[in-house]
Amino acid sequence: MDFATSLVILGGAMSAIFGGIGSIVGVSKAGKAASALISEEPEKFGKALILEALPGTQGIYGFLIAILAFQKIGLLTGNVQGISMGTGWELFFASLAGALCCLFSGIFQGKVCVAGVQVLAKKPEEAGKAVILAAMVETYAVLGLLVSVLLINGIKIG
Repeated sequence: MDFATSLVILGGAMSAIFGGIGSIVGVSKAGKAASALISEEPEKFGKALILEALPGTQGIYGFLIAILAFQKIGLLTGNVQGISMGTGWELFFASLAGALCCLFSGIFQGKVCVAGVQVLAKKPEEAGKAVILAAMVETYAVLGLLVSVLLINGIKIG
């Protein structure tokens, strides 16, 4: 395996890892807040679960970016195409765009979800607004995903 291919693998791995870390941090923060709430009010479990699950999508987005980068060079089929160093760097940076957006979006969405759990505790009828506020942070993970998808698809191999 050459260095250019290694760059693609590194970029894809970083996307999956950073998206996963963002989700781990975000889901754990929201999960701790939700656990505290449902220990007192177990009937709020369903709404609390939605708020906890929201930051989990960034890990999925990072995974999708990795799959697209690996698929682009034939890594998933075992038919790895030779690529130039320039193409390796292009695919690395294309993956990095979504990776960083997913990392930070997952962490900060978790913080917004913690606040949403607090809204759920005090005014359960306003829980939908808390979900909307958390979804606003998600927008930037989606934009990072889209940038990575567009860049990966636009890079020519060969």
